[in-house]
Amino acid sequence: MSMRLSDGCIFLEQAMLPVIFGLSGSVLTPDERAFFKVANPAGYILFARNIENPSQLRSLTDALRGLSGRDNLPILIDQEGGRITRMGPPHWRAWPAAITLSEATQYRLSASERVQCNYEALGLELASMGITVTCAPVLDVPQPDAHDIIGDRAFGVRAETVSQLGRACLQGLHLAGIEGVIKHIPGHGRARSDSHETLPRVDASAAELDTDSQPFADLCDAAMAMTAHVVYEAWDPHHCASVSPLIIEQQIRDRMGFEGLLMSDDLDMKALSGMLADRAAAVLHAGCDIALNCWGRLDDMEAIANRVATMSELSLSRLARACANVSVTTNTPALRQRIDALLDYRDAR
Repeated sequence: MSMRLSDGCIFLEQAMLPVIFGLSGSVLTPDERAFFKVANPAGYILFARNIENPSQLRSLTDALRGLSGRDNLPILIDQEGGRITRMGPPHWRAWPAAITLSEATQYRLSASERVQCNYEALGLELASMGITVTCAPVLDVPQPDAHDIIGDRAFGVRAETVSQLGRACLQGLHLAGIEGVIKHIPGHGRARSDSHETLPRVDASAAELDTDSQPFADLCDAAMAMTAHVVYEAWDPHHCASVSPLIIEQQIRDRMGFEGLLMSDDLDMKALSGMLADRAAAVLHAGCDIALNCWGRLDDMEAIANRVATMSELSLSRLARACANVSVTTNTPALRQRIDALLDYRDAR
């Protein structure tokens, strides 16, 4: 049995903090409950530290929905497949990296069909745990001399391939009632360093950047996107994309045509500097709708809540549209059989 969570108007009826927060552990602490009840963040993101087994995970996501009073609450996870996986064996399936689905030629289905089957099955597994959003697909186009932080997470090295298979990924997720997040807009594929560790600077020409960002323009109708903590010298030599009004307005919104919900990458990454609350204010001031704070440290979350204003009506409407068609389901034998059938079809030779 599945439940459609389409009442987007609830987002417009209450003040909401423009932040997606992480949690400290596998259950909500009393202090977290008290803080989240007052702060009313836009949503939450889960990591391996929050996940033990199916019953615990579903209890946690149900608790978050109950606390918020929103059935269509965005509960995010980084479940790309391959090396970026938060839910895995023995309780859940192992999912392939994006490039694996793209490069295999020995199967009956086309790459697009296999990608759609894969992400519909992955999405159903998430929906059965009460998760509504996964931070995929990666639309970056990796270059030969770039850092391998993207690597096999990308669907290929040609923008056309990445666009085609990224679209198939979103279609599969939507069939499962899951929303995707295209990332890392406007493109992390040329970065020669990992933005988790330092601030990458890309010195490519504007024409090269236009090519790199083509998948994001092709999928500009996506509901959600995540920014890159990368400096693009041809566009704004002084600020990374996440804190650059120039890049967000002129490139992401105007040239690429993205009108959906824009969230930053994690505020805690070393590409950014300053206090976390100031980082949150900076990404929101630049034009992001939501700041992403992943680590679940209560003192940081309280500082951010005290620093930023509540969400604007425009951002609330984008959030409502993004969550209009998400659904959760239950982990029944019939659902597991459906997932198995999709994977058998994906792998048919």
